[in-house]
Amino acid sequence: MASPVERRAQLTRTTKETLVRIAINVDGSGQADIRVPVGFFRHMLELFARHSLIDLTVEAQGDTHVDPHHTVEDVGICLGLALREALGKKEGVVRYGDCRLPMEECLISAAVDLGGRPYFVYRGPRFSAEKIGDFPSELVVDFWHAVATHVPCNLHIWVHYGRNSHHLAEGVFKAVARAIRQAVALDPREQGIPSTKGVL
Repeated sequence: MASPVERRAQLTRTTKETLVRIAINVDGSGQADIRVPVGFFRHMLELFARHSLIDLTVEAQGDTHVDPHHTVEDVGICLGLALREALGKKEGVVRYGDCRLPMEECLISAAVDLGGRPYFVYRGPRFSAEKIGDFPSELVVDFWHAVATHVPCNLHIWVHYGRNSHHLAEGVFKAVARAIRQAVALDPREQGIPSTKGVL
């Protein structure tokens, strides 16, 4: 099923702490142009684009001299808002997506419902490393919480097991990307909104 309209969005968010510009094309090929001041986070966003097949452009500046939290969280807010705008009424989408993804010694599951209500669950062990490069590992959870709240969608992430913090973070981003890729796909049999309510 071809998309009836271009599922694209772009927006800018400015606060006293950050400036974020983002553009997405849901029906892209996974191209990424990421300019953020946190190296490991840039790597994660590139992985997200590649595995979701969403074209993603992000330019972010923030008070990273304090710490990267505001910048990472605000990019998450903007990604959620951009997905919300690009998906519109969500006509014809599959709506649900899930992925169980192995990443070396780690196993991660992610499930998403684009049902229009925010709910976020993360289950798993604490990251063994406080930082992955220049990226505080706890921000993996904060980033996806911000995305889920602003789409809004249900997003459940379960880290079954794992040891290496880099692998755990990478597995989470890839699993969520693959779940979102399924959920935003257009179903050729779906003629309207995939809900008995008639709205998502």
